[in-house]
Amino acid sequence: MNKNWVLSQEAFDALLEWLDSDREQAAVKYEQIRSRLIKIFVGRGCADAEDLADETINRVTSKLDQIKKEYQGDPARYFFGVANMIYMEYLRRRLPPVSPFPPIDSNQVELEYRCLERCIEQLSEENRYLLLQYYGAEGRAKVDHRKRLADELGIAPNALRIRAYRIRMDLQECMEKCIARGLE
Repeated sequence: MNKNWVLSQEAFDALLEWLDSDREQAAVKYEQIRSRLIKIFVGRGCADAEDLADETINRVTSKLDQIKKEYQGDPARYFFGVANMIYMEYLRRRLPPVSPFPPIDSNQVELEYRCLERCIEQLSEENRYLLLQYYGAEGRAKVDHRKRLADELGIAPNALRIRAYRIRMDLQECMEKCIARGLE
């Protein structure tokens, strides 16, 4: 939204006209939408809920010419969609900056890698094969690959998922114990 944009009487009148052709009904709908927006922001823990509700209304109003051409349906829903975006912006402004990459402890990475290798070696050959095959593909190929694996093993896809999950949980438990011991 243009930072210099200000809600004019003309823009506000156009908003009311979009909400309802009957001016009184439009005013009622406007108040209901604003009240609901405030409740949404309060419910999400926003200290300045009224300002955020007003920002939502201003954003919608500033784009009203475009919205009228493209949007069909209950106008209130459009406001709630914009409110979700404004809430996300609010969160970004409130959260402290975070480094996208945490510092890497190469000793910890090495320990985890060695523990993973050790734990995979401790699996039975059948479980190791199943696990490596189950997690060995990506994207659409993953779905087809898993169907073929289930057929190969003579089990249903759901049974394959459960078996892979159990093996993964055993592997995770082994990893946690190994890391806690420090690869003794």
